Amino acid sequence: MESPDNGLATSDVALPPLLLIDDDPLLVETSTFLLQDSFHVYSAKTRTQAHTLLQSISETPVVALVDLGLPPTPHTPQEGFALIADLLAFNSMMRIIVLSGQSKDSNVQHAMTLGAADFIAKPCAPDDLKKKLLQQTELYYSENSHKNKHEKTLITGKCPEIINLNTQIKVYAKTPFPVLITGESGSGKELIANELHNHSNNSKEPFLVINCAAFSAELLDSQLFGHTKGSFTGADKDKTGFFTDAGKGTLFLDEIGEMPLDLQSKLLRVLENGEFYPIGKTAPHKTEARIIAATNRDLLHMVEKGLFRHDLYHRLSVLTLNSIAVCNRGNDKLLLLEHFQETLAETVPPFTLSNEAEKTWLNYTFPGNVRELKNIVIRIGTKHPGQIVDVDTLLSELEQDQAICQTNNIGKATNQASDSVEIIPVDDEIIAKLRSGQTLDDALHSLESAYIQAALKDCDGNLSKAAKLLQTNRTTLYGKMQRLGLMHD
Repeated sequence: MESPDNGLATSDVALPPLLLIDDDPLLVETSTFLLQDSFHVYSAKTRTQAHTLLQSISETPVVALVDLGLPPTPHTPQEGFALIADLLAFNSMMRIIVLSGQSKDSNVQHAMTLGAADFIAKPCAPDDLKKKLLQQTELYYSENSHKNKHEKTLITGKCPEIINLNTQIKVYAKTPFPVLITGESGSGKELIANELHNHSNNSKEPFLVINCAAFSAELLDSQLFGHTKGSFTGADKDKTGFFTDAGKGTLFLDEIGEMPLDLQSKLLRVLENGEFYPIGKTAPHKTEARIIAATNRDLLHMVEKGLFRHDLYHRLSVLTLNSIAVCNRGNDKLLLLEHFQETLAETVPPFTLSNEAEKTWLNYTFPGNVRELKNIVIRIGTKHPGQIVDVDTLLSELEQDQAICQTNNIGKATNQASDSVEIIPVDDEIIAKLRSGQTLDDALHSLESAYIQAALKDCDGNLSKAAKLLQTNRTTLYGKMQRLGLMHD
């Protein structure tokens, strides 16, 4: 797919859709006026409005401009952080630019770790704003063009874990069975699913992706299974679902752990006999699509809690694959750097890391995984084209409060454990909880939740201060808050 000539847009060329989320009406009005010749601008004031808008428009935004300080907490970045995750769940390729009052704000750095591509400092010059948005749009179309021309190259890497993963992909791809992919956010689960499809016998059939966390239960039902006209409010015409549209191809269900229980039962029926009922239909429809699912959650723990169906888990996990976090991929971090420089060569100038910068690159954790690594390559290449990048320049692009990998000390005491264990006094209340069925995970989650809430209260809700008090980093704290359900809409 070629990118439109945005600078010379005409009525015959579809303008790329842009999503602007900011609660400042003046900024929205002036930005819309400035950009209307180059973009089809959609705007929302809040995260909730953005959700509603995305589910109502017929086209998917290719680039988004997000103010971190959104209502109902305009002086904190939580809504902006959550919105970044929402947008990437809706379209994993979307290019996101954050608006911030300070270019060196740690919140901006964290937003980029979460998947934002760039930032613009407030107030911003109109020409600079338009230039950055056009650049990110060009990158979007360039990446999609490369994706469409993709050859069967499997996952980039030479570490043992990636070699083993690629071997498994080639074997599993030739089977018709479901595959469950687990792993951290941004570690390449969709890429693995894509490669399973590319190497399958039905690679010329559609590969469709839907993120189960991006839709309400009713809309997810409609997206997956389709509906008839008048079957619910807003259903003004018949609609086929993804299970129909996928044909004999592949349907990738990302964030399967977020699927509501009633829809899990409908999915189970599909896995058992290939049948489903569109909303409003009484006769079953058939599908031949292969199902691949992915999650970053512990589904077995969710099964124990009654949040995920036991029978569905076993149907989905006939075959399993685990994506490898970038932090665990050793020298592959340099291969990934080279890979993205090559695939983005048409739009991102090359650069070289100095010896010291290369060491820092290898030691950095990349908490945002492949997505973060790619965005760092884009930013450095754009800002320092053709240059040798020193360690200070590199550090300015990394999240400063994120710990560097400390792999050398891991496992040193593995073989030093004694066979004897000292028994220490234990509170009777803990024994009672154990006997009532509370697991170690339950206890740890409860303790973590209590500590985090206490730290946030003591620090007046400031994430950075709370992380420091807990002797951790903001990224880890934010991830724990999401996992423990402490992030509120």
